[in-house]
Amino acid sequence: MKTSLLIAGSLALVPMAYAQDKPNIIIILADDLGFSDLGCFGGEIHTPVLDKLAENGVRMTQMYNSARSCPSRANLLTGLYPHQTGLGHMDGSHPAWPKGYSGFRSNSDNVTIAEVLKDAGYFTAMSGKWHLGNKSNPVLRGFQEYYGLLGGFNSFWNPAVYTRLQKDRTPRHYEEGAFYATNVITDYAIDFIDQAHQEKKPLFLYLAYNAPHFPLHAPKEVTDKYMSLYMQGWDKIRDARWKRIVDLKLMQGKPELSPRGVVPESLFEDETHPLPAWDSLTKDQQTDLARRMSIFAAMVDVMDANIGRVVDELKKNGELDNTFIMFMSDNGACAEWHEFGFDKQTGVEYHTHTGAELDQMGLPGTYHHYGTGWANVCCTPFTLYKHYAHEGGISTPCIISWGNHVKNKGGLDHQPAQFSDIMSTCVELAGATYPKEYQGRAILPTAGKSILPIVKGKKMPERYIYAEHEGNRMVRKGDWKLVSANFKGDEWELYNIKEDRTEQHNLIGKYPEMAKELETAYFEWADKSDVLYFQKMWNTYNKNRRKDFKEYKTR
Repeated sequence: MKTSLLIAGSLALVPMAYAQDKPNIIIILADDLGFSDLGCFGGEIHTPVLDKLAENGVRMTQMYNSARSCPSRANLLTGLYPHQTGLGHMDGSHPAWPKGYSGFRSNSDNVTIAEVLKDAGYFTAMSGKWHLGNKSNPVLRGFQEYYGLLGGFNSFWNPAVYTRLQKDRTPRHYEEGAFYATNVITDYAIDFIDQAHQEKKPLFLYLAYNAPHFPLHAPKEVTDKYMSLYMQGWDKIRDARWKRIVDLKLMQGKPELSPRGVVPESLFEDETHPLPAWDSLTKDQQTDLARRMSIFAAMVDVMDANIGRVVDELKKNGELDNTFIMFMSDNGACAEWHEFGFDKQTGVEYHTHTGAELDQMGLPGTYHHYGTGWANVCCTPFTLYKHYAHEGGISTPCIISWGNHVKNKGGLDHQPAQFSDIMSTCVELAGATYPKEYQGRAILPTAGKSILPIVKGKKMPERYIYAEHEGNRMVRKGDWKLVSANFKGDEWELYNIKEDRTEQHNLIGKYPEMAKELETAYFEWADKSDVLYFQKMWNTYNKNRRKDFKEYKTR
């Protein structure tokens, strides 16, 4: 297409491959996707589109999220730690909780990427899952167009639970039975891509799929093709992933595959029990569990195909090479709270499906989760899961694609980074300025740094990176990580991540000075972010809830 450029004071029409000089920016976020679920990160799920983006881009192996949906989304959109935005826990709030847990608001001391880039001339749009509470919404926080799920999770088959904003926009019409959320979220994303293209504006698109978060919903024909694969069971699948991870050189040093995982009894208990071996299960249990994982895989498969639709639209518009695409997951795989999953929106009830019931799983009117056994596979090769600050909870597969701007195409980068860095990256890409004030209110300094040096094959400066969620906490500097899990009694563990990415060898007794340095840094950060107080409060809150939960389980 052609675009107008001002050259030496005169207006000239110059044919260009792109709609504008500034790059489009598309941030794609999956929901509850594990570190090794994609083919290019060692998985067996069919993900050719993301694998191709990785082949033409760079894979970051140590990008950290914030362990759970709401905190990660606040971290990503604002460049601040979640507690600084009021989302240290989840989208709700409690009057007794401190500022760091008071909720995400419209009139606050933070800005979103959309707000900054809209002021820099970008067309800003969001399609997908918001999950930042009801004290704000996307159009109040800088997005000019929005379609998606304002809450955290819901049916993929029911159009009534999805929202179109601005309110005067006419939503698309779908025939009965034709609605599937991943497809529709992509339909709107493509509309927004084309709208920016027609307006000749650079695009900022936040494409936040709710797949593959439970409830597990997917077209039956896609689910069916995975059943024979997952009937092998979680032990064989996990071993095969580990071999591919080693072959792909996704780990540095000489890491070991973590042992088959444990099952925390619940969020409110310290007790755990070992995850059973697949061969110890009955045939009916195996078939039910294979069906659950097949639905999950189908959700990822369909999401990948839809990302392919986005790529094709950018190609059609001549804009793919000038589009910065970044793909991630909001947390590690979800292990809530039984090895066999659950089957209701509330509670932890599990039912082994047999016979004709199996064909109905994943279809409208059903509600399933795949459980800790498969979450352990999806987090291969790491320890623990979503909620936790160990590598299984905060490590996301991360792919960056940006045409010929990527220095080491098809390569890996092992430098640590975090969602806080995405704001600074987008600001640099857009040639924008991160504000000290916005609409008359003071704005906190961003916590992150641009990761464009990684795209250019350069080194990032060493810095501290932090995480805390529900008392699970960590601090990282260089190769060293200090980490604690609430159900382990809050005891610190120290790991050299370069040599021991899977956190198998606790070095706290060998390097007490390093542990003390990191602990001091952590508590200085925590104190400034309302985390220290909440850590104590959370432990007390858990103790009060454990008794209630045990009583619930015995009813």
